[in-house]
Amino acid sequence: MEKAFIKKVQIGDAMDRVDARLKVSGAARYAAEYTLKSVVYGVLVTSTIAKGSIKEMDTRAAEKAPGVLAIINHKNAPKVPGHQAGTDNEGSRVYGQEFRLFYDNKIYHNDQPIALAIASTPEQAEHAASLIKVHYAQEKHQTNSKANTSNAITPARGKDYSRGTAYAFKNAPVNLELEYGTPIQVHNPMEPHATTAVWEGATKVTVYNKTQATKLSQQEIMKAFDLKEENVQAISPFVGGAFGSSSRVWPQEMAAIMGAKVTGKPVKVALKRDQVFNMVGYRPRSIQKIGIGATAEGILTGITHEAFTSTSQYEQFTERIVDPTKTLYNCPNLNTAYKLIPLDMSTPCWTRGPGETSGSFALESAMDELAYALNIDPLALRLKNYAPSDPEKNLPWSSNYLKECYQMGADRFGWNKRTPTPGSMRKDEWQVGMGMAAGIYKSERDAASAIATVLANGSVVVQSAVADVGPGSATIFTQIAADVLAMDVKQVTFEWGNSKLPKAPGQFGSHTTASVGSAIYEVCTLLKKKLQELAITMPNSELARAQQNDLVVEEGTVGLKNKQIQLSYADILKSHALPQVQVSTESKGGGPEQEKYSGKSFCANFVEVRVHSLTGEVRVNRVVSAVDCGRVVNKKTATSQVYGSITWGIGIALMEEAKLDHRYGRHLNNDLAEYHVPTCADVPPIEVLFVDKPDPVIDPMGAKGIGEIPLVGFSAAIANAVYHATGKRIRELPITPDKLL
Repeated sequence: MEKAFIKKVQIGDAMDRVDARLKVSGAARYAAEYTLKSVVYGVLVTSTIAKGSIKEMDTRAAEKAPGVLAIINHKNAPKVPGHQAGTDNEGSRVYGQEFRLFYDNKIYHNDQPIALAIASTPEQAEHAASLIKVHYAQEKHQTNSKANTSNAITPARGKDYSRGTAYAFKNAPVNLELEYGTPIQVHNPMEPHATTAVWEGATKVTVYNKTQATKLSQQEIMKAFDLKEENVQAISPFVGGAFGSSSRVWPQEMAAIMGAKVTGKPVKVALKRDQVFNMVGYRPRSIQKIGIGATAEGILTGITHEAFTSTSQYEQFTERIVDPTKTLYNCPNLNTAYKLIPLDMSTPCWTRGPGETSGSFALESAMDELAYALNIDPLALRLKNYAPSDPEKNLPWSSNYLKECYQMGADRFGWNKRTPTPGSMRKDEWQVGMGMAAGIYKSERDAASAIATVLANGSVVVQSAVADVGPGSATIFTQIAADVLAMDVKQVTFEWGNSKLPKAPGQFGSHTTASVGSAIYEVCTLLKKKLQELAITMPNSELARAQQNDLVVEEGTVGLKNKQIQLSYADILKSHALPQVQVSTESKGGGPEQEKYSGKSFCANFVEVRVHSLTGEVRVNRVVSAVDCGRVVNKKTATSQVYGSITWGIGIALMEEAKLDHRYGRHLNNDLAEYHVPTCADVPPIEVLFVDKPDPVIDPMGAKGIGEIPLVGFSAAIANAVYHATGKRIRELPITPDKLL
């Protein structure tokens, strides 16, 4: 009989997404699309002041409106044990007291949720919400970072860093003191945040929410409502973009859970686009001062980087804004300081490349300015100051192919065709500029668990609670399993996005592949060994005398290396009268071996821009992005990750800016008509280059993080190209025509 075609997929192949058909056909269900029996709808009412308290809330008309089941506010909301206990975030990723929905009458920021109208239809809930009248005791507020730097504080979980001599840049033969700024940037994912919650009795709740971490959601809900782990389930298999905005439990989740408890029905709460600006975090505005000094030959002698970002009045959100400065270059004298400005705004949160994206704009712009001051090529300056080991931790790199990124990117981009003098390159009425920048981002591994099961028909199911917010994680985990087991990928199913599955870290911080991928690699290796053992111990087995290292597992069979004997998984299970075989594992995080090395991903971005000489319009003409992310697990999804970073990087550099009216502490452009993001017409040809060399330390696949790294430094590459085109240095993003004219 002719053997059926086996579609072998290996780590590194450009495999199609396993969930692609579900998504393009509309079969993939997102948080707002779970229509449970008897579901009702909640609409959040938000404050119109930035600071003060609620004097009176009149809900009488709303309560009498058609279809209304309940109006929940601080006076009648069900008690949340975790909130009543005053539990702060000690031990979590943000320091301070988390926002407690409907806890009291205090107002901490404009557009703060203060009531929930629940009705039978979304339209009825919206109408009821509009009928609620609120009177406030208003207090003076502050939402302007620039005007409040004198009120900055040192974070409780942060400290200044120094090596060598502080402020040594001042004594360098060539030195610069510069200030840079980045605005508030909002995640604005395609899918607004939504939650559907349903209680079973008084102690068991299921939440269909938009989250990057089902286990984290489960734990936060358990803590808030004092519930047992087995009585809280968070379900989120599909997420329509997040970028960090779904990395914690937000008001819409708490509102849906509280509403479901009050009504006894499933309650669905979906945020509007303008509410996404204030309720689910954002990248905070940054004010950064950099001092940089070097010898006349271009050897760095000192760097000082002082950064200010904002936070809320009730929490301290910190990010790694000065981290690239500590590690990217071999500079003996370096000091950094990081301060927070508490404002009457909601708490910021992690946004793709959190901290590093903002901080690298300042660092890589300053390196470019130094190159011009020294009359040295910007790429040559970076090569002169390459760090052969981690200068912050004083450890060797687990792997570092940044020099390869420089070489590959420069060759493909044609960097040698660049004329050094700003304003010297033109095409018709357009000024042409070429710029580049480097990037660095942490690469690490966290603990994760997985289960692998061989079913009676020989197919395999692999499970983990990990989320997939769009980068293709479900695909690469299917791919890793199929590779390890040497199986047809169509015979492997990966299940994810449910807190009932084996624990996994959140999908953020560029460590999902290293962490969950390691668990899947290990559990499939264990499964392979188990199948070999079962093959040897089959009744009357022809392999009884074989040793495990004599056996080959491939194409859904266990057999001898010479292929004279091959037993299918299905036959092995049948012979042992087993309906299935299941193994599980917990893959550890960074162990002793990883503690001996510093794990980082690297990139070099090269950009060509055109600036219209009369209008100041900036167009990104082409991009070459060279990335060292270790071994590439899936070339197709990895390339898409870089496309996404470059697209957002164009928005950060040229368009994105959340504007506040500080008189009211309120966003002016809280929609996608006025908050500008790149469209297809704004995105040029992007060429992605991977070094694709395995990291020998971080995980068994040889992979490093890729999710954030292409974005780090990219906005500086555009700004540097704009300077080369025009001779005008823009140090405050975004780079808009008014700043160039």
